[in-house]
Amino acid sequence: MAITRERKEELVAIYTAQLAKTDGFIVAEYKKLTVAQANNLRRKLADSGGTYMVTKNTLFKRALKESNWPVPEELLSGTVGVVFGNGNLSAVAKSVQSFIKDAPDNFAAKGGVISGKVFKASDLEVIANLPTLDEIRAQLAGLIVAPASQLAGLLQAATSQVVNVLQAYEDKHNAA
Repeated sequence: MAITRERKEELVAIYTAQLAKTDGFIVAEYKKLTVAQANNLRRKLADSGGTYMVTKNTLFKRALKESNWPVPEELLSGTVGVVFGNGNLSAVAKSVQSFIKDAPDNFAAKGGVISGKVFKASDLEVIANLPTLDEIRAQLAGLIVAPASQLAGLLQAATSQVVNVLQAYEDKHNAA
């Protein structure tokens, strides 16, 4: 069934809007994916901040060009769906890997784009092992707090040493 020009423009606008708020995406090939499996994937992705869309390849390529994203021609062939990172691609990649383990015959990652670079399916594990946004925030908070806690420890040690010296001086005078 043919798609009208208006519907094509609407789809390009949807893809472009999605690309505007993502930090990267994963292209996956799906075969005989049931509605229940697709809903399960969407639930897993929602937990990590991602979204999944079945795309029309030619229209998605046009949206990529309009949004100044690299166009991974070799990935956009056949029946593909796109998983968008929405600010946390490493957590989304972990969810995708988990889903692939659940449905290996129905869903396979082909590759994707992160930070303007095209990656292959073999690189997905590396991306999944990157720290999530929350983990990076926690590490950064730890780096900021560590010097302050060290300074507080030094001040406490210095204060207790002064108190010890004064106590020793008082004990010496009381003994005499």
